[in-house]
Amino acid sequence: MGSKTRLLSLLTPIQLLQAFFCILLALTLALHAILSSTSTLLLDHNIRLVLSQHRIALFSLLWCTLVALLAYLSTRPRPVLLLDYACFLPDKDRKCSYETCEYFVRRSRRYNDVSEQFMSGIYHKSGLGDETYVPSFIFQNDYEAKLQSALEEAEEGMTAAVDALLAKTDVPASAIDLLIATCGMFAPCPSLTSLLVHHYRLPESTTTYNLSGMGCSSGVGAIDLAARVLKSSRKVRYALVVITESISLNWYFGDNRSMLVTNCIFRVGTAAVLITNDPAKRGVAKMEFLHSLRTHHGADDASYRAAYQEEDDAGTVGVALKKDLIRVAGQGLRAHIRLLAPKALPWVQLIQYAYHVVRGWLRKGDQKQKVPDFTTAFEHMCMHTGGKAVIESVGRLMQLDDSVTEPARMCLHRFGNTSSSLVFYELAYFDAKGRIKSGDKIWMLAFGTGFKVCSLVWRALRDSVMEPDNPWKDCIHRYPMKTW
Repeated sequence: MGSKTRLLSLLTPIQLLQAFFCILLALTLALHAILSSTSTLLLDHNIRLVLSQHRIALFSLLWCTLVALLAYLSTRPRPVLLLDYACFLPDKDRKCSYETCEYFVRRSRRYNDVSEQFMSGIYHKSGLGDETYVPSFIFQNDYEAKLQSALEEAEEGMTAAVDALLAKTDVPASAIDLLIATCGMFAPCPSLTSLLVHHYRLPESTTTYNLSGMGCSSGVGAIDLAARVLKSSRKVRYALVVITESISLNWYFGDNRSMLVTNCIFRVGTAAVLITNDPAKRGVAKMEFLHSLRTHHGADDASYRAAYQEEDDAGTVGVALKKDLIRVAGQGLRAHIRLLAPKALPWVQLIQYAYHVVRGWLRKGDQKQKVPDFTTAFEHMCMHTGGKAVIESVGRLMQLDDSVTEPARMCLHRFGNTSSSLVFYELAYFDAKGRIKSGDKIWMLAFGTGFKVCSLVWRALRDSVMEPDNPWKDCIHRYPMKTW
């Protein structure tokens, strides 16, 4: 079936129409020959007599059947397959321990004593380990982030991840006809997609999209955009999605506490993902895209300003993480899973949930709110590790035990908050542990400024293996950590 679908995708609409009429003509002539008087040996006399009396109806049925078949083959959504992905692992000399952070903060002389103590406390409670990665300007003498530093940070991560991805999939850069780059807080000119088109000399026909200002949800949102484009296309296409964050220019040099938090938890990371709508690639693809969901809660004032870029009292720009961010995230997640549940949960869970809701309503809402058990729908969850408090809040809200939140907690410890790319570092954790089996369902959940909640649901097409470029390869034996 895959080769037939591939052949159809190679034909133009005019060629499809021509082939359709040729088939109809051949079948009509064959049917006419069968029903003719010279074909008495081919059919029983009674059957031939019945068919001869209803030729018009038979021909009409034949035409309608073929028209319906052609319409189905030409309009049904194409499968969206994730061929592979790659995560950027910076050099070891870019690791940032607590000692390195403390040294940078004090030597830069950009913070007062109160801010230094505040960041120290946040760092120790953040859940980050001593092997996360920071931009190169942290190790320079002038302690000043410049545009060049931000460009180098973005280009280094993107090209390293894309190089590894193209090498693994054996897909040439010239085959990519859809390119999506997303970076929440950095939007240079020319754009990041232009940088990639120039670096890899992509064809002039390449369609490009740049997503910015979406925060930590932009990676999942970019995959959703690529899937929608591929599903609607009648030709075989390859989509390259590059997910990065450049934190150099967003390092905050001020004393506003709500803005200092970002310095303590955000770190360097990039992921590249190659997806296609070619059914013939199912045998080599890692996962199949099932469905997605995106909810936007920006109409609410608190949600809109929960994570907000602004100037402090001294005019220094930073991203303020407000105190009610956890509450906003919880409300957004509740609304999100109410819409996701009917699509993902098995019927037993839906019936139990409906029963509990009705019973609580009849008892005037005095019952504790029930949360569906999403572990019955998904074997693995890659939830965005926005911070220790976010992980704990999601775990409490969805009543998840530590084994389910383990990948998120370990990713935060090893890599910090790499923004929208982190869900793929979690996927790499599962692969490094060899936990994903063919047929398993994977749920990717991310939160973003605005406030947005985004989900992707995948089905694994093969068992996970430890690949040479897996970012966990040299340290997976130490995880999970017993203390966090």
